[in-house]
Amino acid sequence: MATYEIRDAVHTFVRLSSDERRVLDSAPVQRLRHIHQLGLSHLVYPGATHRRFEHSLGVAELAGRVFDVVTHPEALSDPIRKLLPQITDEDEKRYWRRVLRVAALCHDVGHLPFSHAAEKELLPDGWDHERLTREILLSDEMRGLWESMTPPLRAEDVVKLSVGPAKGQDLIFSNWEAILSEVIVGDSFGVDRMDYLLRDSHHAGVPYGRFDHYRLIDTLRILQSPSVEDREELGEPGLGVLEGGIQSAEALLLARYLMYSQVYLHPVRRVYDIHLRDFLTSWLPTGKFPTEVSEVLQISDNEVLVELAKANSDSASPAHDSARRIARREHFRELYRRHPADVAISPQAARQVFEATKEKFGEDSVRDDAFKLGGAVNDFPVLSKDQRVVSAMSMSETISRLPVVAINFVFLDPELLELGKAWLGKERSTIIHPEEDLP
Repeated sequence: MATYEIRDAVHTFVRLSSDERRVLDSAPVQRLRHIHQLGLSHLVYPGATHRRFEHSLGVAELAGRVFDVVTHPEALSDPIRKLLPQITDEDEKRYWRRVLRVAALCHDVGHLPFSHAAEKELLPDGWDHERLTREILLSDEMRGLWESMTPPLRAEDVVKLSVGPAKGQDLIFSNWEAILSEVIVGDSFGVDRMDYLLRDSHHAGVPYGRFDHYRLIDTLRILQSPSVEDREELGEPGLGVLEGGIQSAEALLLARYLMYSQVYLHPVRRVYDIHLRDFLTSWLPTGKFPTEVSEVLQISDNEVLVELAKANSDSASPAHDSARRIARREHFRELYRRHPADVAISPQAARQVFEATKEKFGEDSVRDDAFKLGGAVNDFPVLSKDQRVVSAMSMSETISRLPVVAINFVFLDPELLELGKAWLGKERSTIIHPEEDLP
């Protein structure tokens, strides 16, 4: 079977088999060439024009590396061999390595234009990009690809590893399948996260997302979760790290914290997302994105940008105002942001400022934005040098004290900004009052 080499800005080379190359050439994966990885972030960070396509290549490359490390015979303990019999069966390993890499390659095919910028608000209830990914991977085109491979892949296996248990709650995962999905989308060591931090940092021109992923991957292991309370036995298996790699794991978590606080939650980047959502709500026929696979595959950033340019030029268009905000950089400006002193007075301070600003300047002139970084607690098993499995939280003060990222912004029409700042300066203490005083 031939091997194809693709140059990559982050990993130097990504190598694909013939079957993987066919997956890469499929319409759903090729569409990712036209989906910006970071939405409209290039309007703030001009170099951040990279797409989901190259990210998906990077995730496949890293997934293969992690699989080879954690399934190496010298990395396995006897309990893990017993819990995961597939890990010592060479035929099973070969099959699942192939599933893992194509699942990594396809894990983002359900993303809508400009990635996360408008997916949450503009999909029908019960839908997200993971569900769209699942539908695409089970479509006739992709099923034909899985069945034509030698040996064939089961479409359901590709789906499980692509979306993971959190987004595939109606699917039954074995311990082995759960671990392999964790390689791609896991909260602690998912290669999706590893690649986007490295790649976004590189293209945005900032150092915050860099960490020693080579050392981290080399020290990853499949470990049972440490005992809790008065239990002596260990728990279910999952991805953990050797004690010698814990600093690299800390660096990954710090990189995530810094990229969110410095890049992903940049106020101008966030307000462009708001204007984009406003535009799409006006432009889409139903105000929502379609969910039929054939229709999803027909829409990318390209189509949206063409329509945005038309709306910008047509003052009669219902989407004109939001389009010109983006096209002419006439975006709303930051009037207020979350401040610890205000939160100490009232946890709802930002909402109170938003409501007061709307009342003062009108609903059309004000937007708000709130975000809190979710995900599981930053804990994972660590194999200590004396061969005990312990909690990362108990070994690392850095991990146990990692700050929570939370933002609240209130944005105002730029024509009203100076007036708004003067007004808020006078009224701030009156607006931000204890929560119990709210009607």
